[in-house]
Amino acid sequence: MSTHALPTVAHPSARRLAASPAAAHALWLAGGFLLGFLVPFVLADTLELQRDVYYGIYATVVAVYVALWARTTGLSLRAAASRRLAWAVGLGVGVGAILALMVWRTEDSTPRPDGLELAAAVVWRGLVYGAADGLLLSAFPILAVFAAFAGTRLRRSKAGTVLVALVALSASLAMTAAYHAGYGEFRSAKIAKPVAGDVVWSAPTLLTLNPVGAPIAHAAMHSAAVVHSYETDTFLPPHPAD
Repeated sequence: MSTHALPTVAHPSARRLAASPAAAHALWLAGGFLLGFLVPFVLADTLELQRDVYYGIYATVVAVYVALWARTTGLSLRAAASRRLAWAVGLGVGVGAILALMVWRTEDSTPRPDGLELAAAVVWRGLVYGAADGLLLSAFPILAVFAAFAGTRLRRSKAGTVLVALVALSASLAMTAAYHAGYGEFRSAKIAKPVAGDVVWSAPTLLTLNPVGAPIAHAAMHSAAVVHSYETDTFLPPHPAD
């Protein structure tokens, strides 16, 4: 794990935040917790939007929010995505394979569509929704925490960097809990499973500080759920009520 600061670029909208960049990232992170809860609570739990429509709105909201966070704070997502790219992709694929195997081993096989309908579901429910989840639940909180501590005394030592990493992982776990709490079906002991899974799918981004690793791993897990357990009641929420 690097002890260097995340890459930033100068941007006029970031000047007013320059005096307290840590506070700026903390505010965006707090807003992310609220957003993560409200989007599923309002759109899925309350309005009960059709699942694929919901995924489209959710992915758009996540992409816009993360882009605004990066633009406002002056953090270069392009530069972040280029650091240790080979490692980030390799770890993302490797962790994704482990998660896919876990889906195959722990979930029951269910009926599924074939042909183009299955391919479309893999792309939309697996890749698009999975990548959006990985971005919001892992990449965003982890990078926001590291950016908040950039240039501090903690980041100048290996022990301090490990401490920051623990804070970043805690933020990711909290984001995962807040997001899943937005679904009525997860406001129970059921929430423990995705929170535990977050430790695994966050690893590629946590170890490289590259935002692409976690979305790759998460998309692989969702794609496996689509192919193997299309009618899953664990992955790919919201699930129709019985």
